[in-house]
Amino acid sequence: MTYLVLGLIIFLGVHSLRIVAEPWRVRTIARIGENPWKGIYSLLSIAGFVLLVWGYGQARQQGVVLFEPPLFMRYLAGLLMLISLVLLAAVYVPGNLIKARLGHPMIIGVKVWAFAHLLANGRLADVVLFGAFLAWAIVDFIAARKRDRAAGTVYPQGDELRTVLTVVAGVVVWAVFVAGLHQWLIGVSPFV
Repeated sequence: MTYLVLGLIIFLGVHSLRIVAEPWRVRTIARIGENPWKGIYSLLSIAGFVLLVWGYGQARQQGVVLFEPPLFMRYLAGLLMLISLVLLAAVYVPGNLIKARLGHPMIIGVKVWAFAHLLANGRLADVVLFGAFLAWAIVDFIAARKRDRAAGTVYPQGDELRTVLTVVAGVVVWAVFVAGLHQWLIGVSPFV
C-alpha cells in the first residue's frame, strides 16, 4: 500500500499544481522555460504513475476487502464507463458540442471513471486508488471552472457531426475495453 500511496501523492500532486500553486507554477515556467517544465512535469508524472500502478498491483494481492458490491454494480459501472470514455473522446475530437458545453470533459470523465470503479470494487486498494482520483477530480474541476470564470474563457461552439464522431469514438474504445482490453491490461473482465 505504501507504493500506491506514494505514487498517488506524486502523480496527483504534480497534477494539482494548478490548483494549489498556480502563481509558483507560472513563475517557474517563466524562469526555466516551457519545455524544461514539461520535461520535469512528464518525468514526475510517469514516475508517480509507475509507482501507483505497481503499488496498486501489490496492494490488490493483499486482498483486504472492505465491502462486497452487488453484481449489478458491475453493469452500472460499465454504463458509467461508456459515459467516461465518450467524455475522454470529447477532449481529442475538436469542435464537438460536449467540450463546448462542459469545458473540461477529461476531468469530468475522470470523476465518472473513479466513481464507476468505486461502485464495482470493494477492496481497500480500490477505495484508496479510485477514491483519491475522485477527490482530486472534484477539486480540480472546481478550480478549473474558477480559472475559466476569472479569465472569461468561452469555449468555441461545436457542431453535431463532430459530436457524433466523439460519441462513436467513445463507444468504440468502450467496446474494445469490454471485448478484452480491460482483461488484458488489468487482469479483470468488467462483466464477469
